[in-house]
Amino acid sequence: MKSNKINITFVLPNLMAGGAERVMSFIAENIDSTKFNSTLVIVGHSKDASYEVKNIPVIFLEKPRVSKGVYSLFKYIKKNKPDIVISAIAHLNTVTALLSIAFPKIIFIAREVNVLSVLSEYENQRNTTPYGFLANRRFNYFDKIVCQSNDMLDDFHKNFDIKKNKLVLINNPITHGFKVKERTKVNTPINFITVARFDQEKGHHRILEALSKVSFDFHYTLIGQGGLYEEIFKLIDEYNLKNKITHIPYTNKVSKYLEISDLYLQGSYTEGFPNAVIESCMVGTPILAIDAPGGINEIIYPNVNGKIVSNVDEFVEALESINSSYNFNPIDVSATVNTRYNSETIIAKYEDLFVKSYEEKSKL
Repeated sequence: MKSNKINITFVLPNLMAGGAERVMSFIAENIDSTKFNSTLVIVGHSKDASYEVKNIPVIFLEKPRVSKGVYSLFKYIKKNKPDIVISAIAHLNTVTALLSIAFPKIIFIAREVNVLSVLSEYENQRNTTPYGFLANRRFNYFDKIVCQSNDMLDDFHKNFDIKKNKLVLINNPITHGFKVKERTKVNTPINFITVARFDQEKGHHRILEALSKVSFDFHYTLIGQGGLYEEIFKLIDEYNLKNKITHIPYTNKVSKYLEISDLYLQGSYTEGFPNAVIESCMVGTPILAIDAPGGINEIIYPNVNGKIVSNVDEFVEALESINSSYNFNPIDVSATVNTRYNSETIIAKYEDLFVKSYEEKSKL
């Protein structure tokens, strides 16, 4: 007897630590099981998984990279014939765009993770795909494209000529039950934190430059790893900041570090919709950010849950001001994101997307 549920396959390159991996696996795991059959397909290896996914099938194709998993993914889709395939991250979306040509009856949805026209100025990873000829055309092959912020949606519409009826705005959810900190007293010295991979577009060098110019004592927790490790730590030495910084390459207790910090520092040139920023707010730790596309101006309510500045000099001025007069209330900071990005709200938007996309396809 045929099930009335909508069969959805979520596809990710891997389950290693990362915002897209965490959000997609969370959505797959938590959509309404009375309406959807959810399966998570991972191109990479099970041994690399940083996240435990429960209550749904998780299939690892055990391939070293996405390009090596194309045929296996094709075979999976051909055999299982899901109603919807949703994938995330640019190089995988290029592959699923290609596969969509072979499966015209299946709904293909892409979840992109950044404002691509800005990201291209700082990152060259798109040039490494063997499907480069298709990379910039991939959006034409999807039924829907999930955008995490208004900036991303506008970028797709204006710079990639994607019609707005194909674009869907769904922000990232708060994926864990974060507890609002009770502490209102600021640490002595004041504690700062940033959680971001070491890539050019994350702007670590701007934060370090600003910290080298402040007149007060502080401690800075830097969580992340990546290709610019040596460059970043060379700057730390040059700015004589080594004794003020604790580096944590990876931890599954990010919320603990966010909670004991006083201010989250955001220096990115572009984002999709920064998970660490909304999670920091959720525990009650406000944000100081340099203005950039990708949801920053949607998340931050000035002087309630943080502040947005335009450049490094203004960043220094804001740090000096916050250090001398810290007036953020953790409960107020948390409320600004909890009301908008709680998991129930965001999951409901994904469920609505899946149902409407399925109904639209069924009418064709």
